[in-house]
Amino acid sequence: MTIGFIGCGNMASAIISGIIESETVRAEDINIFDVYKPAMDRLTDKYGVHALGSEKEIVVNSDTVILAVKPNVLSSVLGKINSVLSESDTLLISIAAGKTIDFIRNGLSHDNRIIRVMPNINAIVGEAMSAYTANSLATEADRQLCETVFGGIGQIIYLEEKQFPLFGVIGGSAPAFAYLFVDALARAGVKNGMKKDTALMIAAQTVYGSAKMILDSSSNDHPWELIDRVCSPGGTTIEGIASLQADGFEAAVMNAVDKALDKDSKL
Repeated sequence: MTIGFIGCGNMASAIISGIIESETVRAEDINIFDVYKPAMDRLTDKYGVHALGSEKEIVVNSDTVILAVKPNVLSSVLGKINSVLSESDTLLISIAAGKTIDFIRNGLSHDNRIIRVMPNINAIVGEAMSAYTANSLATEADRQLCETVFGGIGQIIYLEEKQFPLFGVIGGSAPAFAYLFVDALARAGVKNGMKKDTALMIAAQTVYGSAKMILDSSSNDHPWELIDRVCSPGGTTIEGIASLQADGFEAAVMNAVDKALDKDSKL
């Protein structure tokens, strides 16, 4: 199986790194193309993947093509590969943000097996949360391939495409919310006399470990059960929790999701 990447930006680089390191795909079975040659050079130098000369060459020489380009150039790329796709049985996987399966299909003159994936920025460190959906022509084998490839950069789940806007907020925007929370904890440390880099490391590791506690398959505890474990009667933690609730912490998070979702609907 050969996989071709059209676009060699940060997300494509993260996926290539993940599938090579997880031994999902061998480097010699990966083709890449980007209009910006230095981006290709970095990947060929680091991983030994094959740099090709055009978008069409990627399609001709690959069983699966990952469209890792910016949304504003996706139409142009589809136009360039349309004629070669009509002569192949290529699976198309798009990670172009906001571009639906119908958008991709309408950019082609024929039917193709199409999967749409939405990974988040944490793919760069191999901890992405991704969602995917597929058209009716995509086979079960196609879905399994998608899950294997994107499982190399984190976790992936199947969602109906109508849920992608909400996933885009909870999975795509929320890393920024989490970064803000970590930074606020660190700044509180600075306020109380701790060096920023020390406070930041403590805050980030604490949030990372807390997330792992929730995701741990050996524990089905609800987050509130975990909160109760940390809160001792009359202690410091319950005092902080009460303050967060009094200041509307949970409502602020829910409002942020609602605002981001509303904005998405207007774009």
